[in-house]
Amino acid sequence: MRETAATLSPAETQSLKQAAAAHAATLVVAGMAVGLGHGSTAVAVVPALAERFRRGELTGTVFVPAAHFMAEALRRHGLPVGSLDDWPVLDLGIDGADEIDGNLDCIKGGGGALLYEKIVAQAARRFVLVADAGKLSPRLGTRHAVPVEVTPAALAPVTGFITEIGGNPALRLRPDGDPMRTERGNVILDCAFGPLADPAALAAVLDARAGIAGHGLFIGMASLACVAGPDGVRELTRPVNETIAG
Repeated sequence: MRETAATLSPAETQSLKQAAAAHAATLVVAGMAVGLGHGSTAVAVVPALAERFRRGELTGTVFVPAAHFMAEALRRHGLPVGSLDDWPVLDLGIDGADEIDGNLDCIKGGGGALLYEKIVAQAARRFVLVADAGKLSPRLGTRHAVPVEVTPAALAPVTGFITEIGGNPALRLRPDGDPMRTERGNVILDCAFGPLADPAALAAVLDARAGIAGHGLFIGMASLACVAGPDGVRELTRPVNETIAG
């Protein structure tokens, strides 16, 4: 997997996000139930979907958002919004990522909606990542900490646990200095493990710990990534020896 050095301006990065998002929007067809994540790249998919919807290309399609922010964006663009109560199995899930490795495993949760994003991703028969090429990484944890969502009552013991396993946890704060809260009222620890030799093993350790409501390691979920770089948008597929979690 090629990488792009972090030399692009914010405007250039945004342009790449929009290009990747527009490409991903072409994967949606009429009648689908489509899950959408929370981050800025996922939100960039919405205008492209809205344009196709207005042209009559997405009749019967419904969109299931992973967060209120995405639901509001969909409604502003006149797109039909559903929920997992009515569509517990989705045809397609589309979301951004903070860091993506060569297996299309990724770290997510920079926007704080990691638990709901993972619920939506796991409900999808096919999960697609959308990103600019700067998100590509030789190994997860090289460029981004692992977000861990924690039940507030368990914050102290979970912080100690993650410290013991080498995570160097830092409580995510709002600009006013108070802990950032998720939509479920949980808090987030950003855990700097460094480059991960075995992301799946770490995910299993975190999954087994009481008090951890979710974490940002998305392992074995994505089958495709739409990645935009200076040379255009590429479709990266999961290596054939890698299985997709279901």
